[in-house]
Amino acid sequence: MPEVEIEIGTRVFSVACQDGEEPFLRSAAKMLDTEAAVVLGQIGRMPPERMLLMAGLMLADKTAALEDDLRELQDKIATQDRALRSAEERLADRGRKIAEMQQSGGEGASVAIPEELSAGFAELAARAEAMAEAMEAAGEAPSGD
Repeated sequence: MPEVEIEIGTRVFSVACQDGEEPFLRSAAKMLDTEAAVVLGQIGRMPPERMLLMAGLMLADKTAALEDDLRELQDKIATQDRALRSAEERLADRGRKIAEMQQSGGEGASVAIPEELSAGFAELAARAEAMAEAMEAAGEAPSGD
């Protein structure tokens, strides 16, 4: 089991680790040293135990914030995935409907118009005819100059 010397907050510690874990240990020690430097810069000299505790707590706080951010992003991705699946389903449904229409009658096939729309068109046509008749009648009437 290798022993690795790491420096945290200007203090050197000897730590044992499993074979092959040395790079991970050095990386973790570098993170802890960065936080220890902040603590020492703010508070000054302190016992190693307290320095390590404060630096560890600062790292834990950063980790908790990152975990919260990660959860929020995962929730956002899940919401976007649901919206994407819904849009894909609607698109597939429309594709099926178009394919059915093409198979049932080709390009010249008539499309069924909903009853409400037909009634609306009929009413508009009747109003347009009434307006045209009124305009024709007004044009035939003598003007009152």
